[in-house]
Amino acid sequence: MNTVFTLWKRGLKAFVRNRTGVIFSLIFPFFFVYVFGAIFKNQFIENPIAYMLSGVIISTVFESSLTLASSTVDDMVSGFMKEILVSPAKRIAVAAGQLLSAATVATVQGLMILALGLFVGIKFTTWTTPIFVLCAMICVGLVFSGVGLFLATMVRSGQTFQIIKTAVTLPLTFLSGAYIPLDMLPHTLKVIAYFNPMTYATAFFRMIVLEKTDLSNAQLVREGLAIDINGFVVTPFLSFVIIAAIGIVFLILSAHSFVKTDFSRMSRSATDANAIWG
Repeated sequence: MNTVFTLWKRGLKAFVRNRTGVIFSLIFPFFFVYVFGAIFKNQFIENPIAYMLSGVIISTVFESSLTLASSTVDDMVSGFMKEILVSPAKRIAVAAGQLLSAATVATVQGLMILALGLFVGIKFTTWTTPIFVLCAMICVGLVFSGVGLFLATMVRSGQTFQIIKTAVTLPLTFLSGAYIPLDMLPHTLKVIAYFNPMTYATAFFRMIVLEKTDLSNAQLVREGLAIDINGFVVTPFLSFVIIAAIGIVFLILSAHSFVKTDFSRMSRSATDANAIWG
C-alpha cells in the first residue's frame, strides 16, 4: 500500500506544480463549449450549456487519463521505473499506483470544470447528483487510465506514445457525441461511433449531469442520452455496463502487460527508428 500511495501522491504533486497546464485545462474546455454550443440550441434541449459542458467534462476526464499515461512512458525511458522495480515493491502495486494517480488527476480536472460550470449553466436539484457525477468520473478515469497504461507498456518512446495517443483521442472524442450530436454525423461515421466506448461514457455521464433518469427510452434517444442501434436502444444503464466491462478488460490487460514488460528495452531516443512497438 505504501508503494501505491507514494506513486499516487507523486502524480498529484506533479499535477499541482504544473500551474500552466492546470490553467489551460480549464480554459480550453470552455472554448469548446462556446464554439460548439450553438449546435445544441434546438427545441428538445432545455439547457444547451449544461448539455455541452457535460460532454466536455467527460471528454476531459477521458483525454487526461490517456495523457497522464505518458508520464509512465517518461518514467520508463528515464530509468525511474527501473529504480522502483529493483526495490521490494511489487510490480502490480506500481501499476495500481500509476492507474490511481492518472484516474485521480483526471477526475480532479473534471471536477474543476464542473465547479466552474455551476456558475454558467449546470444546476443540480438533488444532493445525490454530485455524488453520482463524481463516481461516474472516477469510473471513466479508471477505465481509460487502464487503456492508457496498456498503450504505454506497448511502446518504447514518448514520441511514439504521443502519436498513438493523438490517433486514439481525436476520433474517439469527436465521434462520441460529446461535441457533435450523433444524429448530425454521416451514416458511416455514426456506425463507427457505435463501436466507440466514449459514445456510451458520454451518454451515461450526460444523463446523470442533466438528471434525466426518469425519461422514457424514446425521450432518452431524442435527447441523445441513449443510443438507438437499428431499433435496439442502448440505455444509459446499459452504457454503464458496457463501460464497466471494457474497464475490467483493460485493467486486467494493463496490469498483466505492465508486469511482463521488459523496461530495459525502453528507448531514450525519441527518434529511434526501432522505438515503435515492442
